[in-house]
Amino acid sequence: MTLITRLARLAAVACVMVLGACKPTSDAPRASIASADSASHAEDYRETGPGKPGGTLRVSTSSDSTTLDVHSISHGNTQWLGRILFDCLVYQDENGNISPWLAKSWDISPDGKTYTFHLRDDVTYSDGEKFNARAVQLNLEHMRDPATKSPLAAAYIAPYVDGRIVDEYTFQAHLREPYSPFLDVLAQSYLSMLSPRQIEQAPTSIAERPIGTGPFVLESYTRDQGLNFVKRQGYHWAPAVMRHQGEAYLDRLEVSIVPEAMIRFNALESDQSDFTVDAPAQNAQAIRRNPDLHMYSRVRKGNPFRSLTFNVEKFPFEDVVVRRAVAKAIDSEGLAWITGFGEYQPKTDLLASNTRYYDPAFKDALRYDVAQANRLLDSAGWTGRDAQGYRVKEGKRLAARVLTYETGAYPSSVAVAIQADLKKVGFDLSIDLIPLAQLTEQRYTGNFQVLGGGYWHTNTADGLYILYHRHSINTPTFIGQNIGGFRDEQLDAALTAARLTTDPVELQKLYSIAQQRLVENVPAVPLYESHVLVAFRNKVKGLIFDTSHNTPIFTTVWLDQEAK
Repeated sequence: MTLITRLARLAAVACVMVLGACKPTSDAPRASIASADSASHAEDYRETGPGKPGGTLRVSTSSDSTTLDVHSISHGNTQWLGRILFDCLVYQDENGNISPWLAKSWDISPDGKTYTFHLRDDVTYSDGEKFNARAVQLNLEHMRDPATKSPLAAAYIAPYVDGRIVDEYTFQAHLREPYSPFLDVLAQSYLSMLSPRQIEQAPTSIAERPIGTGPFVLESYTRDQGLNFVKRQGYHWAPAVMRHQGEAYLDRLEVSIVPEAMIRFNALESDQSDFTVDAPAQNAQAIRRNPDLHMYSRVRKGNPFRSLTFNVEKFPFEDVVVRRAVAKAIDSEGLAWITGFGEYQPKTDLLASNTRYYDPAFKDALRYDVAQANRLLDSAGWTGRDAQGYRVKEGKRLAARVLTYETGAYPSSVAVAIQADLKKVGFDLSIDLIPLAQLTEQRYTGNFQVLGGGYWHTNTADGLYILYHRHSINTPTFIGQNIGGFRDEQLDAALTAARLTTDPVELQKLYSIAQQRLVENVPAVPLYESHVLVAFRNKVKGLIFDTSHNTPIFTTVWLDQEAK
């Protein structure tokens, strides 16, 4: 995209945003900052030295997750909130290998269908309840209980059949079939271990007063305003990979919910807050220039952010050639600048590049190419043009309506830019900006041609199964994430086989096949990597990132009171 084109697009959104920077400078080429920040180093994930106890950390975030029952939600805030309140059975190391946490060790049966977990015997919940095999059993049941209405945790443990308490600290999980990502998904915040007493006696209280084994305890929660946490006394079971022993350093965490990006930035800059987990991309250069502030851009594993998701059962997207042409006609690099201002890495394939088994062979398969998009549409028979310049075939215009809603991650300016891109190749895209509740209803009923935006995070390449396998198609009794009704036999076979093996060589082959089938069949259009932008003041020390989500871990954070 030319500099003039980019500036024109940024000007379109300037009226609704105060920009910290609106174009790259000569010494900061596109994506260089984000690429540098996103590179993973072992010290990013483990404590490198002891911190100083005490103090209150003031944190801001852009939105309320609306519930603290991590089993019942897929909100991105759960990734870091879960690590404040809860612990998981296992943890990933910085290379994606599974390591102990509340489970000291585990055995897997030769047929891959029975997992025996040997649990720590020194862990307690903040209500005094023991963590034991019964707690694990109740948590797994709670995740898949229809009353929980889990859109994520239930899908991740779908092969789980039942469990057996062998003794107080030994639990057996029985699966209906081998499922190689089982341990990986158990490492995610969404599958944390809640209080068994609360699950049994007061499950509705979990949403606002959850009880966990984590390094902090919830003191108060006011919907759409904020949350306060205090240090958990006696905590000493952080994952060994984190290299942290004992309690958290901070006495308190005070989290404020601040939807307005400029207010989050101003509060950080003026020392009214110490940390934001949603650093505004439009203020990124201002943050980086400020000697009192630090900023990081981290990439989540799993699936990148999408610009469009097609309903392949609706006109005109039942034709794979049309889907491929639309993907090639969209300037993902330009769109990444509209939303990320140089902080987001553009994406033209369908698996995050930091995910194990990512294959870079397909990274340019859907790269922006207007000439090729036009050739594809010609080959599909859309050779006629009407008076407005849009393509027609057999008297019907090549047209679709995209459903979207206004959000910081996918502002309406992105839909407008896509509309302009597609008009260049003779495709008439209209925009239907509707409330989120209405969009969600139409999303799950399949009443749409194409949806704008969306991402689905997970810490394994099995995220491709969640989004694109035919068994993930939504039904009246199953909350599936394959909302576009996409089906491909070769893809399904590869993703099914990947769940049945633990051989790394075989997994690489299978996931490479899956990635190739996706860029060939284009059920969605990738936009950019799913980024986590965090910023904080100099006095914040000891920050590390979670190995599953690449979000902040506050157990190791401490405050240098002499710094600004």
